[in-house]
Parts: sequence; structure tokens; C-alpha cells
Amino acid sequence: MASSDIADLIARVALRDRAALSALYRQAGPKLFAICLRILKDRTDAEDALQEVFVKIWRRADAFALTGGSPLGWLSAIARNHAIDLARARRPFGMAIDVDGLEIADSAPDPEAAAIVRGEGRRIDRCMAELPPARAEAVRSAYVEGLSYQDLAERHGVPLNTMRTWLRRSLLKLKECLDR
Repeated sequence: MASSDIADLIARVALRDRAALSALYRQAGPKLFAICLRILKDRTDAEDALQEVFVKIWRRADAFALTGGSPLGWLSAIARNHAIDLARARRPFGMAIDVDGLEIADSAPDPEAAAIVRGEGRRIDRCMAELPPARAEAVRSAYVEGLSYQDLAERHGVPLNTMRTWLRRSLLKLKECLDR
């Protein structure tokens, strides 16, 4: 299931949609159970932990939008943290829990990658500003909104072949600008 589908299910759970919780359980339950089982090393404890994890998800689904992270990562973090808490609570005092290899990979870009993306975005914006406004708007509409050449030609009141020429020449100018 796609990340956006899981995010939609979490959003519906935040609205107290029981069917969405059931669908989320079917989609994410096996992965979350595996996380609990790997940490707790007991099937019965992992099953109980999974139930408690979904109660937490039910109660905290509205907080997911604030995280801005991966939906499966958010669910996995809840399962992992809950299972570790249970394991710590049941161990004798002074005994360590082996949590090596239990880290969850963060799918969000690291700060360096985010800075590079922002820098590229500013370069593109600067180059778009060098185009005539109508042509810059046509490029945005074609390549961001996905409008067809025909739709753009009608919107700007120009013949279809003129619109094709506008876009081709605008892309060439953008390429020149970005290559500088």
C-alpha cells in the first residue's frame, strides 16, 4: 500500500472512522507485529502489544499531521517505542535491553539534502523570473499542473503551435539559465 494511502487512513482514523482503523490494521498490522515480536521475543506479548499500539494510534492519530514524516515510520515508531517500554518494564532492574539494529530509518531527507533542494528551488525561481510572465505561467501550468498544450493555447489565446514554440523556447532558456 502506498504511503499516501496509509496517511489517508491515519487521517480518517483521526476523525474516528472505525472502518479506517480496521483497514489500517490489515495494511500495517503485520509489519507492526513483526516489530513488537522482534523486540519482545514472545508471540503472546507481541500480540498484546500490537493491540495496545492500535489503541495508541486511535488516540493519537490527530497528532500524525504535526510530525510531517513518513506514515509507516510514524506507526513503526509507536510500535517500537511501546514494545521497548514493555520490555523495560518486565526486565529485572539493572539488566540492559539489546536495541542494536532496532533503529527505524528516517525517510525524510537529511538537512544537507533539504538545503540542496531549497537552493535548487531558488535557482529555478530565479530563472523562471527571467521569462516573460505569460510564458513562465504557461511553463508552470504545463509542467506543474499538467495542463495540455491545447488547454494552454486556449487559456492564453494563442494557436496550438505557438504554445508549443513558447514552451520549447522557454525550456531552452531555463536550461541555459540553470547551466550558468
